Amino acid sequence: MMPPIVKVATINILFDLRDWSQRRELLVQGLAAEQPDLIGIQEVKLPENTAAWLAEQLGYAHVQLAPHQPVDIPGIPGPTAAPSSVGGHFSSKRRWTWGSQGRVAQRVQVEVDGHPLVFCNGHYFWYPGPAPGREAQVERLLGWLADIPADCPIIAVGDFNGEPQTPAIARLRQHFTSAYAAHHGHEPDYTCPTPLARRNWRRVVRQIWLDAVYNRRLKSWRGTLDYIFVSPQLQVRDCRIILDQPAPGSRTLYPSDHFGLTAELAWL
Repeated sequence: MMPPIVKVATINILFDLRDWSQRRELLVQGLAAEQPDLIGIQEVKLPENTAAWLAEQLGYAHVQLAPHQPVDIPGIPGPTAAPSSVGGHFSSKRRWTWGSQGRVAQRVQVEVDGHPLVFCNGHYFWYPGPAPGREAQVERLLGWLADIPADCPIIAVGDFNGEPQTPAIARLRQHFTSAYAAHHGHEPDYTCPTPLARRNWRRVVRQIWLDAVYNRRLKSWRGTLDYIFVSPQLQVRDCRIILDQPAPGSRTLYPSDHFGLTAELAWL
């Protein structure tokens, strides 16, 4: 008897609604071509609820969690086939430079051919390098997932906002396997930013400012911030970058400023 297989995907769709009418079509086309069972989506624009539109177009049910802040900030709905959701709001007992940045994570429990599975979607503290705020969030995430039965597989996806060598990502690897690294022997060269960041002068200026102030460099930064982490009960059969092609006839109109990831996973 073949082991159950589940296909998952993750994508930060960018809360900026400029070019959204064109970008959303690229997102739908790309995700529909992959046919994942579960999708984690980050940076959903509220109250417009861009995830609800995507879910409707793709024929998915979706669950949603937003930070306890005004509704004009991005949330992290994830279209899934899930019946229920539990959400966690990242807060910090210490006063980090930017607090917790209002970050949240969500998890859903589903069944695949009668086998339970927990799917966790999150958007974590922003700063590509080492960040105490993200390290604290990862510790809280691990504690939150610790109440799941030991024999239940966990898939944790999202925009972790940390490069592979940072302490928070290293900490996650103590409990989970990066699906992309397991399949390819290394992480992607980069998942962010895509050429969408060069689409207009405001985005270009913003990227220059971010590089100068936070990355302390004038050369444009790019790196891997997006991951699919899997627990030991699952075997990685495939993992690929997706949503990495521009619209026909354009060099800068991409689905998002992040590439997406998809993975095919089987029970051991």
